[in-house]
Amino acid sequence: MKVAVAGCCHGALDKMYETLELLQRRHNVRPDLLLCCGDFQAVRNEADLRCMAVPAKYRDMQTFYRYYSGEKKAPVLTVFIGGNHEASNHLQELPYGGWVAPNIYYLGYAGVVRFRGVRIGGISGIFKSHDYRKGHFECPPYNQQTIRSAYHVRNIEVFKLKQLKRPIDIFMSHDWPRSIYHYGNKKQLLKMKSFFRQEVESNTLGSPAASELLQHLKPTYWFSAHLHVKFAAFMQHQTNSKEELPKATKFLALDKCLPHRDFLQIIDIEHDPSAGDSLEYDAEWIAVLKATNSLVNVTQSSWNMPEKNALHAKWDYSATEEAIKEVLEELNHNLKIPCNFTLTAACYDPSKPQKHVEPVHTINPQTTEFCAQFGLTDINDRIQQAKEEGSVRSEYEEEEDEEDVDSTGSAEEPSEYNTDNSGLSCINPDEILLDEEGGDEDLSTCSVDPSPDHAPDFSTSFSDIRVMPDSMAVSSDDAMDSTNEELEKSGVSKQVEEKSLNERPLKRIGGNENGNSGIKKIKRRNQAIYAAEDEDKTE
Repeated sequence: MKVAVAGCCHGALDKMYETLELLQRRHNVRPDLLLCCGDFQAVRNEADLRCMAVPAKYRDMQTFYRYYSGEKKAPVLTVFIGGNHEASNHLQELPYGGWVAPNIYYLGYAGVVRFRGVRIGGISGIFKSHDYRKGHFECPPYNQQTIRSAYHVRNIEVFKLKQLKRPIDIFMSHDWPRSIYHYGNKKQLLKMKSFFRQEVESNTLGSPAASELLQHLKPTYWFSAHLHVKFAAFMQHQTNSKEELPKATKFLALDKCLPHRDFLQIIDIEHDPSAGDSLEYDAEWIAVLKATNSLVNVTQSSWNMPEKNALHAKWDYSATEEAIKEVLEELNHNLKIPCNFTLTAACYDPSKPQKHVEPVHTINPQTTEFCAQFGLTDINDRIQQAKEEGSVRSEYEEEEDEEDVDSTGSAEEPSEYNTDNSGLSCINPDEILLDEEGGDEDLSTCSVDPSPDHAPDFSTSFSDIRVMPDSMAVSSDDAMDSTNEELEKSGVSKQVEEKSLNERPLKRIGGNENGNSGIKKIKRRNQAIYAAEDEDKTE
């Protein structure tokens, strides 16, 4: 089957679906599934805009609300993960995944589903070490801290995904797995984005948590976005035994959804011809959720997942064949995900703006039904309970708790990632400027049709095969880079590249000389981005 993969959508659903329709009209290519790698921006109304971590001037309603209201329907089944510019209050309603609109499905904080026999997994958000070991404690209305921490990856989601034993066909993350740049055309990447050089050479670009998952899951395909540049890589994984067949991962990072950007990719995926056309639950993933339900944490306290050491009586939460069989029996072997989308908020009405509506913490019926069916903890219900319990506690109890909690994390054992080595790896330098995340961009994506004078270029590629060591700590020797000619010769998929004659350049934002040195450095690097914008477009 044909699968379309998109990078950062930034709410421009009309633009994305129009491009797919144009592809079908001109080239008779019709995808069966659309995957989006984060920054989807499922914004329903003005309250949702206030829960998105962007400066006020970038809070644009875009077009998702039309699909939420039913005015429009996605022409192709769409599955997406969250990024770092999302209506977090909306996505938080569906921690285990669910429909955000008819035919548009969110994978949740982490999730695995099936479509036509193809197993698709993903993890939402970006990595930040200072929030990695916390629970999902945030809820609207957010403050300046929680509006950002709400989209930070947590160790419990990585732990759940690491319990999977069966093969994964496709996996999505918003930020790149750390070290992935060593397995593609690194020279070309640094030519397009020279400001990545320091992080690449110090091996700090990307998410160490995603790298850990890549090493464990070894999916056939891994798709990412976030850094707003297209990049392909091919990795041959090491085998654990002589009997194990070698596995390889084809990695592809997509650009953001803009007319002049290469934001859409079409790939051919082997599927089960006998499987239905419905999105389905994954029985092993459901079994893992049930097994790890006792680990759910909705507090700010830092803690580590169970490991094979003297501190934990149990550390293996993988699903047994019996547990998977029980899930199948509970569902009567009908894994079809119910089309139970429900409106949980008022939809934006351009004729009746509601600029001062405050966001509220909502329990979504889809999550309630899912948790009841499989005996899982409704995270949002637990958060509300914790808030109610906290409201009646005495000041003495609160002060006592604060003394008991180490601000640096668990007292029993150190974190897997005890410092934020991600540096600027979790900063998208070609993005909106936030004090913590860095970067700045003009998010006013256009809905201009691609130029009819240019047919899509279907010549994407992956670099030569390299063995990935267990540590993923690979030398940054430029000799490992493949040439452009090699990349073109090893093409395995089709790309859609559309140009616009009316491209609007991104605005250049100067640095704050009164800020700290770290912030000034980020801003100077962003100035370099936009100063080189014209050069990037011509190469």
